[in-house]
Amino acid sequence: MTTTTTSAGVRVVKPTVAGHLHDYWGRVRGGDIGSLPAVLGLIVLCLIFGIARPTFFSAVNFANLFSQGAAVIFIAMGLVFVLLLGEIDLSAGFASGVCGAVMAILLTNHGWDWYTAIPVALITGLVIGFTLGTLIAKVGIPSFVVTLAAFLAFQGILLVLLSGGINISIRDPFVIALNNDTISVLWSWVLALALVAGYALVQFARVRGRAARGLVTDPIGIVLLRVGGLAVLVLTTTAVLTQERAVNPAINSLKGVPIIVPIIGVFLIFWTFVLGRTTYGRHVYAVGGNTEAARRAGIPVDRVRISVFVICSFMAAVGGIIAASRANSVDPNSGGSNVLLYAVGAAVIGGTSLFGGKGRVLDAVIGGAVIAVIDNGMGLMGYSAGTKFVVTGLILLLAASVDALSRRRAAATGTR
Repeated sequence: MTTTTTSAGVRVVKPTVAGHLHDYWGRVRGGDIGSLPAVLGLIVLCLIFGIARPTFFSAVNFANLFSQGAAVIFIAMGLVFVLLLGEIDLSAGFASGVCGAVMAILLTNHGWDWYTAIPVALITGLVIGFTLGTLIAKVGIPSFVVTLAAFLAFQGILLVLLSGGINISIRDPFVIALNNDTISVLWSWVLALALVAGYALVQFARVRGRAARGLVTDPIGIVLLRVGGLAVLVLTTTAVLTQERAVNPAINSLKGVPIIVPIIGVFLIFWTFVLGRTTYGRHVYAVGGNTEAARRAGIPVDRVRISVFVICSFMAAVGGIIAASRANSVDPNSGGSNVLLYAVGAAVIGGTSLFGGKGRVLDAVIGGAVIAVIDNGMGLMGYSAGTKFVVTGLILLLAASVDALSRRRAAATGTR
């Protein structure tokens, strides 16, 4: 630690890089491991699949990973809010299917435009979430029971909407482009550079703001390391995705960042800001950490509980729209099969605790990437769907075990 005094006479404590790393390692040893296991696991999985099947690292396959995992990531983002309160939403998968079906029916059967059909689908998600949240918070029915009932009901609603089991094709070019098209190479680089520059500005502004208030700031070396790490990740990804991926470029060129990538980025930044920089976000963590203490502190617990289910179902609606875009259609299985299991798995594998009070929206993205890599990599290696399920289930079990052990470690060391 070093201490300096500003021209205004404010003492500023500046930890060194070595001290910062030592403190971080101390938190990890104390049980605060966050997304570290998921990140390490993602790196190991990529290396294994890349060595076994060199095509795994090809530009075509890399782009496919984003479209493959997008719907699950969006649903998992919403589930993070519910899990932060120690609750569960078993209906999120089929809720996404219902919302996707509403959009498809309005587009195809009624001739609506995308800018009216998509908002109606999103509002459907909001209504679903408000209904579930009210039953849980106001009536007092456990979330497991309410959402299990909704899980069953939404399957029936989906069949009714699709007239017993028909497939509705989507032909709207805007909706189809959401999870199938790319942005131009120029705009790919513009967005990449803007993201890195914006992140750098936020990091340095935070250091300057904390220093001005006399608070402890991160060492400038750590800040530069974060900015440099993000720059390497974003610019390398952009360089790969702006390569030509078409089999016959003369007929139909395919290069540029998939449109779904900046969409994921926008939602990630927005929800991260909501959880980390707003009073509402602090209330969510407070209720998830200790509901009774939060109530005594004057936090409107019931409203917070209802709101997280509203957010969860809204993000499920977004996931349903993206899934319909990728498939160019909806059917009675939309949102079913392994969608819910993968979404819950993504949030937990990424580092969100099943016990509430700990997690970030970024966990959904990291966990979703792990699941997409497993599904994609094992597919390239020729493994069956059954083997994929077994491996994904074991990784989810491992993530839950790590969470339980880290909480026990944190309680033993007094860091929680």
